[in-house]
Amino acid sequence: MNHILVVDDEAEIRSSLEEILREEGYGVAGAATAAEALVLLEDAPYDVVLLDIWLPDRDGLEVLSDVRQMKLETRPEVVIISGHGTIETAVKATKLGAYDFLEKPLSLDRTLIVVKNAVEARRLRSENEEFKRQFSVSSVLTGDSVPLKALRQQIKLMAPTNGRVLIYGESGTGKELIARSIHAESLRRDRVFVELNCAAIPEDHIEAELFGYRHGAQPGGPPEQRGTLERADGGTLFLDEVGDMSLKTQAKVLSALDDQLFTPVGGTQPLRVDVRLIASTNKDLEEEIAKGNFREDLFYRLNVVPFAVPPLRERKQDIPLLAREFLAEFGRQYGRPRMEIGEEALATLSQYHWPGNVRELKNVIERVMILNPKVVRIERKHLPPLTHKAGTRSTEEFSTLQQARDAYEREYILKKIEEARNNVSHAAELLGLERSHLYRKMKALGISVRE
Repeated sequence: MNHILVVDDEAEIRSSLEEILREEGYGVAGAATAAEALVLLEDAPYDVVLLDIWLPDRDGLEVLSDVRQMKLETRPEVVIISGHGTIETAVKATKLGAYDFLEKPLSLDRTLIVVKNAVEARRLRSENEEFKRQFSVSSVLTGDSVPLKALRQQIKLMAPTNGRVLIYGESGTGKELIARSIHAESLRRDRVFVELNCAAIPEDHIEAELFGYRHGAQPGGPPEQRGTLERADGGTLFLDEVGDMSLKTQAKVLSALDDQLFTPVGGTQPLRVDVRLIASTNKDLEEEIAKGNFREDLFYRLNVVPFAVPPLRERKQDIPLLAREFLAEFGRQYGRPRMEIGEEALATLSQYHWPGNVRELKNVIERVMILNPKVVRIERKHLPPLTHKAGTRSTEEFSTLQQARDAYEREYILKKIEEARNNVSHAAELLGLERSHLYRKMKALGISVRE
């Protein structure tokens, strides 16, 4: 359902428009003043605002300017209406971003046509922005490792179907981007992709977020709010971290999945939708079922096509490709010249365990770039101490005890030099060594004096 906000201080015109638009199947709310309208726009998203140019508290064109400052994803199309319309006013409204201009007395047919076209324009704009966002980041699929090649093949095979997908993977592996890739290659790719993070929303709010609510469902709340299921109609709904959903909400999701029918909170009329569902979890849902935390019947509904996203430690050959891609991405973002990364730095990154997976690697690359604004080549010394930690290397790398000891000493000395901000004298104090002794150690272990 599309939602319209009618802003006019004349109660008769406002109620007449509301009634006509409701008969056409729109969700409608009304406001008599600019202040009331802005509160409603802040509380809930609308597709179109029919805005009278003469309001008791503010000029309608000023309100139009305020609306144009809203975030793109929540900004409605605005149609200006006026009883004293002039060409000059219409031109000014258009320059300020109004979708169209209607003169009073309103023509019913023209009003309905303009509203319909404005709703469609809003939908196309939203989907265009969504597509840009979908394709702006694809790093999670960067790599030539066997697990990544298998994952890409699996996406290509099942994306064109309508089968429900359950994506398993640790935090930071890129489950959301996998979901977006599935949608982008599906038959619904020209429709909307809507995400709901079940772990980020309080339990007492998730039901309203998922199903929406109607007038009177929440004291002091806006007249209506569309839930993610309604907004995803015709497209794809991604339930991120579905294992964090309460049992009560799970039961309602199960019912909605079975017949694609649900009733908003506080509503009386059920809504039917056509949604492809993709879910993800970082939990072992079978274990959660055994603990009584997850419904077995919902698990089988979701687990039609299971996807397992490999952790970064199982695809280490992809780390150099990912690191270079993130360097290029942040270089563009921060307006930096092209940066390189040394082989020793790449080897260090490849030896680290990466408990935070691709997300942690991306954060490390961004941090290195921010902290080293004049560096054009990232070396090992520029990496944070965490990636140098002893124990991140496999014991199979060393054939002798001396090699292992030298590797540990080298990492420990590098860490202390970094703590001393490259001051060798201070580093020697931290290590409890004479400065000359530390220099000899550094030379023997291949550590440059500049480090």
